[in-house]
Amino acid sequence: MLTERLELRPLGPDDVDDVYAIMSDPDVWRHRPELVHTDPATSADWVARAAARWESDGLSYWGVRTRDSGRFIGVGGAQRQSTGNWNLHYRLAPSAWGRGYASELSLAAIEAARQLDDTVAVIAWIDPNNAASIRLAERIGLTRCGQFADPSDGRRRLAFTDRPVQLG
Repeated sequence: MLTERLELRPLGPDDVDDVYAIMSDPDVWRHRPELVHTDPATSADWVARAAARWESDGLSYWGVRTRDSGRFIGVGGAQRQSTGNWNLHYRLAPSAWGRGYASELSLAAIEAARQLDDTVAVIAWIDPNNAASIRLAERIGLTRCGQFADPSDGRRRLAFTDRPVQLG
């Protein structure tokens, strides 16, 4: 998939080194330091799980490259959660922050999720201390619903959704 400035491709084995370079950066995980990838095998497992979701759900996380240079700048997209809703997710290299790439990627993910299944919500689960992600969610038109347990791990996070949804 192409956006104005990004090339979004389903993640696969060829992306592991690029994913590891980003996911092993502590700055990327400032709000979740326990999730830093400490070895390439962790990234390989993460990529394999993301790739498998393309087959089972028809949508998952993309590898994100800039169209002008082809530089790998992150991962993101939408995946089904156990609730059936779409989980909006992204992780970008710090060198890509502040350029609108996360917004562009997120809007593409929301559109892809809606095209595949518009009967369920797209939800961004955000750490309450992550001011940049909160601003992004509001900027792209998601509505703050409050703080709930994220079904992916049970941690309490702010939920931002594209439509009214029962979360608690």
